[in-house]
Amino acid sequence: MSEEIVVIEGDGIGQEVVPAAVSVLDAVADFQFVEAEAGDAVQAETGEALPQATYDTVADADATLFGAAGETAADVILPLREAVGSFVNIRPARAYPGVDAVRPETDLVFLRENTEGVYSGHEDRLSEDLSTLTRVVTTSASEQLAEFACEYVADRGESGFHVAHKANVMRETDGRFRDAVVDVAEREGVEAEEVLMDAFATRVCLNPGQFDVVVCPNLAGDVLSDLAAGLVGGLGLLPSANVGPDNALFEPVHGTAPDIAGEGAANPSAAILSAAMLLEHLGYDDEAADVRTAVESVLESGPRTPDLGGNAGTEDVTTAVLDRLD
Repeated sequence: MSEEIVVIEGDGIGQEVVPAAVSVLDAVADFQFVEAEAGDAVQAETGEALPQATYDTVADADATLFGAAGETAADVILPLREAVGSFVNIRPARAYPGVDAVRPETDLVFLRENTEGVYSGHEDRLSEDLSTLTRVVTTSASEQLAEFACEYVADRGESGFHVAHKANVMRETDGRFRDAVVDVAEREGVEAEEVLMDAFATRVCLNPGQFDVVVCPNLAGDVLSDLAAGLVGGLGLLPSANVGPDNALFEPVHGTAPDIAGEGAANPSAAILSAAMLLEHLGYDDEAADVRTAVESVLESGPRTPDLGGNAGTEDVTTAVLDRLD
């Protein structure tokens, strides 16, 4: 029986790049695709940005491919990550041949804690002058991320990873995160080199080659991976995976891009590379490698969308990727 993949286009260019990624998945594997809805348009129509039916469908599926949500992003993506039990967000940031990158030697993977930190949702407006945000960090979630990171680098044949934190200022929260990650790494015989997250922001721009796998708290992973996107040619090239114990959700990092939505000019590379991560997660390693090779070939020789200096449309790039898969 074929695996069930939930497809949520969402808003903006999600409605253009997700179909591109689905066409690639359909070309290399036999999946059962189930369409579901979420985002701003659904909110306007139903009053719910993420209908319960969508949540339940995602929770029961083998994997989900998601595009983007606009103003309702927090009401969509955070519950969707919960639906798949995601505890880690995987964000590769790699420079590709043929793409005008600030730092063409960049080849990083961010492993971001996906459940806690300042994204836990504990905010309060206490008065006209005062709002508060409670940051949540637990040893258990930090250890779960660290255990995944140790397995991840072992599978890649590497000796260790960097752990980015700000424990010199946030002593209780980032201190707990840092201690838990380092302790697990030591127990597993994996090198965990510490780097302050603000220092990392400078060092990665000057010499990205000194970093490979970077383990981060939630907000830091979000911000630093977007910084890395600027080194490789933009957010249109970054895929991501939200991985849980038995389920996962895959999404491009770029968001809805309302300035180009509906023009047919969106770069589908990040969505297609997210589909490659989905394939790999489900054990289709050869197919995933084929998809990545096809995308890399198109990025190198064209056609290219306007964000990469070309004039091709989304469909042109998608067709070129499919042609290289034949």
